[in-house]
Amino acid sequence: MAEPEFTATGVRIGRRLRSLTRAGQVRISDGRFELLTSYGSEIDSAPVQTVRAGKPWFASDDRALAELNGTRYRLTLADHDPAPGESGPPTVRKFIDAVRRAAGRLPQG
Repeated sequence: MAEPEFTATGVRIGRRLRSLTRAGQVRISDGRFELLTSYGSEIDSAPVQTVRAGKPWFASDDRALAELNGTRYRLTLADHDPAPGESGPPTVRKFIDAVRRAAGRLPQG
């Protein structure tokens, strides 16, 4: 199994008004986008080329949207990157760039 291209832990994941987990994981690995609970159980997954990720214009800087298999998920990441050596969710911009890069919609950099 290859090293994940992107991993974020401590992510709040919700659908509509319902919170699914307060410390979930977002992972992009082997061409798949996965949303996981804090225990590692799969909430949803899809090929990364079919995932839409963005930032709602009306939300705070730590919120992102991801659409998988026709379902929209609210993701609360961090408003700043964690300190070097510390775990935690990255910024929304890094998340969106990672999704686009993995899907081939952004140049490697």
